[in-house]
Amino acid sequence: MSGPTLVIDLADPLSPASVRALRELMVGLSCRFTEIRPGSYDVHVPAERLGIEDTRDPDWRKPYPLPLLAGQPTDASLAALVGFNPRREDRRRPFDVYLMGAGAGDESIFESEQAEEDEIEALLGFRAAQAVNVSAACNGAIDHAATALLTAAVLDVIGGVCKAELAPGQASVTADLPGLIAVADDGWDTALVTAEFLRAWVARPGFRLVK
Repeated sequence: MSGPTLVIDLADPLSPASVRALRELMVGLSCRFTEIRPGSYDVHVPAERLGIEDTRDPDWRKPYPLPLLAGQPTDASLAALVGFNPRREDRRRPFDVYLMGAGAGDESIFESEQAEEDEIEALLGFRAAQAVNVSAACNGAIDHAATALLTAAVLDVIGGVCKAELAPGQASVTADLPGLIAVADDGWDTALVTAEFLRAWVARPGFRLVK
């Protein structure tokens, strides 16, 4: 994918009920939904369904608000936050959301990634049995915000811990955010966080994920 990716580590394999709940979330949020395999989805998610308010002419499209972002940003704060003009932006964001690991697919890739994360494993207190990747197909500022908010929505449904790589200097400016579990230094800073952290981080000026 050409945009940012966030990864959710799961201590235990997802139950069939949790996989169904993940699928239902993707169907509910997306305007285009393709199931590649159980737990793996190619979706287009309108930004306003992630709590990013569409302020264009109301006759252009009926709003579909979903308050996944704590509080509703104003036009000015949203522009400062994600750096785009909401009146000109195509707001249907493409994503791959996919479960990987034991019994879920891409097992060799998953195992090789886990083998490099000893410090993260120690901080979490478990070795991930599976993971869910949320990967954006585009790399605009809006895609970084949408990736964080979509990941937060997935965390709400399936649980787990999100791994968010931090750019230089971001560890200090995010240290006071709620939902920060720990920061691993395994060659770069990786924050281990909850949905609450992601929503609070998006609301910070200058927010951007590491691609």
